[in-house]
Formats: sequence, structure tokens, C-alpha cells
Amino acid sequence: MSSGRPRGHGGHMSAEKAKDFKTAMKRLLNYMKRYRLQLVVMMVFAVGSTIFNIVGPKVLGKATTELYEGLVSKISGGAGIDFGKIGEILLFALGLYLISSAFSFIQGFIMTGISNQVTYNLRKDISVKINKIPLKYFESRTHGEILSRITNDIDTLQTSINQSFTQLITSVTMLIGVLIMMLSINVYMTVAAILILPISMMIIGKVMKHSQKYFQQQQKYLGEVNGQVEEIYSGHNVVKAFNKEEDVIREFEKTNEKLYTTGWRSQFFSGMMMPIMQFVGNLGYVMVALLGGFLVIKEKVMVGDIQAFFQYIRNFTQPIQQIAQVTNMLQSSAAAAERVFEFLDEEEEDQTVENPVDITTIEGNVEARHVAFGYQPEHLIIHDFSGDVKAGQKVAIVGPTGAGKTTMIKLLMRFYDVNSGEILIDGHNIKDFNRIQLRELFGMVLQETWLFHGTIMENIRYGRLDATDEEVIAAAKAAHAHHFIMSQPGGYQMVLNEETSNISQGQKQLLTIARAILADNKILILDEATSSVDTRTEERIQAAMDNLMKGRTSFVIAHRLSTIRDADLILVMKDGDIIEQGTHQSLLAANGFYANLYNSQFEKAESI
Repeated sequence: MSSGRPRGHGGHMSAEKAKDFKTAMKRLLNYMKRYRLQLVVMMVFAVGSTIFNIVGPKVLGKATTELYEGLVSKISGGAGIDFGKIGEILLFALGLYLISSAFSFIQGFIMTGISNQVTYNLRKDISVKINKIPLKYFESRTHGEILSRITNDIDTLQTSINQSFTQLITSVTMLIGVLIMMLSINVYMTVAAILILPISMMIIGKVMKHSQKYFQQQQKYLGEVNGQVEEIYSGHNVVKAFNKEEDVIREFEKTNEKLYTTGWRSQFFSGMMMPIMQFVGNLGYVMVALLGGFLVIKEKVMVGDIQAFFQYIRNFTQPIQQIAQVTNMLQSSAAAAERVFEFLDEEEEDQTVENPVDITTIEGNVEARHVAFGYQPEHLIIHDFSGDVKAGQKVAIVGPTGAGKTTMIKLLMRFYDVNSGEILIDGHNIKDFNRIQLRELFGMVLQETWLFHGTIMENIRYGRLDATDEEVIAAAKAAHAHHFIMSQPGGYQMVLNEETSNISQGQKQLLTIARAILADNKILILDEATSSVDTRTEERIQAAMDNLMKGRTSFVIAHRLSTIRDADLILVMKDGDIIEQGTHQSLLAANGFYANLYNSQFEKAESI
């Protein structure tokens, strides 16, 4: 059930650390198996691009050696510099770099396609999953937490897959390839360069250890900030009405301060990595320069090899930094994947049954036999509910707040299943219906209106998507909505904005009633359907609803008892049980709980 607090959109939660990194990555890779061919092709081009890039410095080193030897030869009175040969070497190097760039472009193109396909399919799977998850899942979590999985986590996966997978392949290939090329030039120089590795890894480990916890806290507080902003924005009129602006600002600033602190610290530690690594790398340059100069004097290596080796040192430290960055991205990716797959693994409702009941023959008889239910099994709110409603009857469910009126409707539509007992429609247990077909029997008008961004025509047609314009207009007239619709700019083609603030609350209710009329279901559920309209409009709607309900089983939840005096059966609920049932006149004559409830409302109306 709702916590009572306004629900907001969550923030970016995906950068937290995965609970089980190995399992999360394994599942993500298994999900990507369908793209194995594209992945193999991408890997081939990524490795090829890196190899051609690695060979380049060695080739350029030959050009440097040729230039050096030509100068020495010129000084010694020889032939001098062979520019033709140098030109051939440079053209060859240019060709290598062009091929490397082409391969890099192709692998990037393929990987972008894979990441988009993966996230497209994940969003599609989530969209399908949402319709199979029981209502209790959504009522036990904030909207922001659920939306975070569909938006932030999927976006994180898309970015991570597109960048980290490719970067990891190229970095590892570069590291191995460069090491081989460095060893081919000189073992001692390679050992001197590799000595910086333990120092680099120690620094990376220390920095990551400190930064990771701040990154996690940053995402946590970012989610809280986003949630607060969404809640306050959606309820800003309530905040102003209660003069809570200062309290809201104070609470926001408190959370924003925490976000600032954690964000600053995480970025500080993360930003330290590059300058420290560059300093350590420069120490390596100094060691190699000293040793290389000595080896050139001893004629153990060529001058061009020294120049190539310097390039390889830079290419050697760079992939180490990239692997460290990829590690962070993979942690983020694993956390996002874990949250997405947790959602996809949620328990589903049984959508279909063997030999389902044919709904085309249903008349609308509803019976409840000793129904018991609680949102928590150990805390029942409906203890022993029994009732028999004949097809075509108008049944009113009344009682104080928390009596279980709306809960009964949720059980009837199988948003929740009973703990014990059974609910029957035309003698068939509702569990013997396909869930979708069961809900096709019901039309609903709730106290809280729901309209989407679209035209008035589209919103009413939502009740029956194959309805013609004439049928939509007829439903609007029956709901007494036609007059106000035609007075709007654009009439039925007027677009309702996202908050539907361009029409009144009562007008919204009229549209939802027109939608229910258009749906033409066998059983109607009206949960305080006229609570948002004025008395005169209520009378007109009540007349239209009476015409609509003729021949249909109708359940009306009402607080204003004057609206349900003509009901065929009134069920009086208290503390989850039916304590009285009968017609309006018989219940008044019994002078029980209903009579007291009705008379108290009548006395209030008289006093006004």
C-alpha cells in the first residue's frame, strides 16, 4: 500500500556497486549472446585497429634511424640522407594508421549498433514485464525507484556497453602488443619501463578505494535530490497553500549539501589519478632516456628505436589508465544490469489458465464466499466476506474509511488474490479466467482520474480503441461531457497537456465516465465517480450512469449515501466485514450502523 508520502521519480542509482559483480556480468553477457556474430566481428576489427596502431611507432623509428644514419654519413663524406627511402617508410606508416582508423570506425559502428539493440530489447522486455507484475509490487515501491530501472539504469548500460567493452578489448590488446614491441627493441629498457607498473597499480587501487564509496554516496543523494525536486514540483500548489516553502528549501539544501560534498570528494579523488599517473610516467621516461642513451653509445640499439620506445612507453601507460576507468564503468554497468535483471526476475501474475472460461457467455452474477484477505498475510483486513449479487443489480458498498471497500474491488479484478475463500462470476471462480479476459468484463471510473497527453477524442477512445468518432461523441453526450468539450478550443481535437491542467477536475471526471460508457463492459465499478463534480452536474451524471447501468452488474463505492438510495443492494462494511446488507429502506428501518451513518450525513447537510 502507499506510504502516504508523495511519490517522486528516482535519481541515478545505477552507479552503485553491484551486490554480485560476477553474476551480473555473466547475465549481461548471456543476454548479449544473440549478438555473438556482431561481437566477434567487432573484436576482430578492434584488435586489428590496435595492432596496426602498435606497429606504427616501430616503422617511424626506422625513418628516424635512416635520417640519423644519413646525417652521420653526410658528416663522414658519404652519400647523405636518402629522402626517397624515408618517404617510402613514412607512406607505409601513413597507410598503417589509415587502416587502423578505418578498422576503428567499423568496430565503433558495430558496437554502437549492438549497444542500441541491447538496450532496445531490454526496454521492450521491461515494457512487457510491467504488464505481468502484480499490483503489490508497484504499491510497495516509489514510482521513482521503478522508473530509475527503465531510464537511468538502461542509459547507463547503453553507455557502458558502447564504451567499456570496446575500450577493454583495445586496452588489453594495446598492453600486450606494446609489451611485445618493447621487448623486441630491448629487454633492459622494457624492464626499466615496467618498474613503474607496481607503483601505478598501487596508486590506482588507493584512489579507487577512496573514490568508490563517494561515488556510491553521490548516486544515493542524487536520487534523493531528484526525488525531492519531482515531488515538490508535482505538489507545488500544496506547498504554497501550507506556506512550507522554507521547510522545503531547508530540506532540499540539506540533501543538496550532502550531494555537493560527496560529489566534490568523488571527483577530487578521481581527478587525482591522471596527474599522479603522468608524474609516475615521466619518471619512467627519465629512466628509459638514461638507459637508452647509454645503450646507443654502446651501439646496442639504434637511435630510431629510442624514439619508438618513447612512444611505446606512452602507449603502455595509457591502456593501464583506461583499464582502471573501464573497471569503474563495468562496476556501474554491473550494478545497472543487476537492477534491471532483478526487475525482470520479479514474480509474475498467472496471465492464462488451462481451459479458461468463455467470457462471451457471462451475464454478470457475482458471488463472494467467505473471503479473507490481508496485504500482509498475518494482518487480515477482510475477515469473512460473503455476498451474492445478481446480474443487472446495482450494488453499493459503503462504510467508513479503511473498511475495505476499495480492497474488495481489487480482489474482484484480481489485482490481488484472496487468502482464503473464493469469488465467483456466473458460478466460475475468477481464477479460472484468463486474467486479461477477466478484466475485459469490468469498466472502471475511479475517484482519481487518469488522462494521458493526447486529444480528448483519443482519451475517450481509450475505453474501446476500435470505436468510431460517432460512438465517442455519443458516449460523451451520455456522460454530459459533450457541451463542455465543444466549448474548448479545438473541441474533441483539443490536446490535453501532461498535467491536464487545461481542464477542471470535474471535467476530467466527465471524460473518464465517457470512457467507461464507451467501453460497454458487463460489470461496472464506480469508485466515488462523481466526487469531483458539483451537485447539478452530479445529478446529470447520475441519470446518465443509471441509464448505463441498466442490465449491467454495477458496484458503486460511495461516501455520499444520498447517491445510492436507489441501489438494489447495499453492502455495509466495517473493519473488513459486511455487517449489514439490504435496500436503503430496509437498512434505515433496521436502525443500525447504516442508519446512523446516513442520518449523520443528513444532519450535516441540514446544518449547512
